[in-house]
Amino acid sequence: MLPSGPSLPPLPSSRLLPILPTLPSGPDVIELDILVPSECDGWRLDHFLKRRIGRLSRTRIQSIIGDQIFFSDGRTVRPAAPVRAGETIWLRRPAPIEPDVPRHFEVLYEDPSVLCIDKPAGLPMHTTAKFWRNTLTALLRERYPGQRMDVAHRIDRETSGVLLIARGHDAASFLTRAFARRAIEKTYLALVKGHPPDAGRIDLPLRLLDTKSRIMMGPAGEGNGLPAVTRFRVLRRFPAHALCEASPETGRQHQIRAHFRALGHPIVGDKLYGAGEALFMRSCEEGVTPELLAHFDGLARHALHAHRLTFPHPVTRELVTVESPLPPDLTAHIQTLGPESPDPESIA
Repeated sequence: MLPSGPSLPPLPSSRLLPILPTLPSGPDVIELDILVPSECDGWRLDHFLKRRIGRLSRTRIQSIIGDQIFFSDGRTVRPAAPVRAGETIWLRRPAPIEPDVPRHFEVLYEDPSVLCIDKPAGLPMHTTAKFWRNTLTALLRERYPGQRMDVAHRIDRETSGVLLIARGHDAASFLTRAFARRAIEKTYLALVKGHPPDAGRIDLPLRLLDTKSRIMMGPAGEGNGLPAVTRFRVLRRFPAHALCEASPETGRQHQIRAHFRALGHPIVGDKLYGAGEALFMRSCEEGVTPELLAHFDGLARHALHAHRLTFPHPVTRELVTVESPLPPDLTAHIQTLGPESPDPESIA
C-alpha cells in the first residue's frame, strides 16, 4: 500500500474553465482587435462598439454582435453584456467584395525620411466598411514591406495629387508637429462652377452637420464650429467655369469643397457639395450610373487636385517643394468647357 500523504486539491470542474471561441481566419477575413480603455469599463457592448466604430449604424452593430464579435475570455456575447477595462474584443468579418480602384501611384520625391506620391483619384486612404485591401495604406505595405510608412495628412478619395508620407517614427513626429504649427503649405487646383471673384479669403468656421451621410461639413453658428480659412485666386476663366488655386490655412474635413459651396461656386463633379447629399448617397449604393453622371457634371470624380506641397525636411529642416501636374482626366474635361477668357478680370 502506498504511504498516505496530504490530499491534493480537486481538479477544477471543466464547466468552470472558459471555452475560448474558434475564430475565423484567413486571407478573406478582416481581423480587428479592440482594446477596452478604462473610461469605458462597464459600458454595454453595443454602446462601446458604436463609440469605437462610429461609421456603423446601431442596426448594423446589433447584427454583427451575433456572429462577428467575440470576447477574448469566451463569455457569451450579447448587446447588453458589459465590457471590462483592459480586455480585448475580437471582430472577425468576411472581407468585402471591393470596388475596383486605381492601384498604381507615381513617386514624386523619395529619400530615407520621406516619400511624396502622386495619389490617383479614386484611391481611398484608409480602411472603410467598403474598402479593405484597395487602400493606400494597404498598397504601401505591399510596396514597402517591413517599413514603417505613416501618411502625414489626408486627402479625399476622389482628390488626386501630392501626398506626403513619413518613413519612420522620428520623421512622423516631426511632420505631425510641422502640420500642427502650420509650417506646411498646401496648394490645390479646383475647377468650380460660375465666376468667383478674382481672389479672396474665405474665413468661415465649419462643423459636422447632422445629416444622413454623417460626413457632410457646413457653416457653423456663432462659436459653434472649428476655424476654417481658405485663400483662393482665379487662374483661368471659361464661359461658365473657373480654374482656381486654393490654399487652405487650416485643415478641416472637406474644407475647400465646403468653402467653395458656401461661396456659391461648388467644385465641378462634387457629388456631396455640388449635386447634393441625396444623389451622393445614391452613388454610394449604386455606383456612378449614366443617369447620376449627368448630375455630376459628366465627371466621375470631383475636380480637386493637390497640386503643390512645401514642407520642412525632417532631417535637414530645409524647405522642400513637390508638385503634381493637373491629371489627364481634368485636363480633358477643361478642354470641353469652351473658349478661355483672355482677360479673367473682364468677367464679373
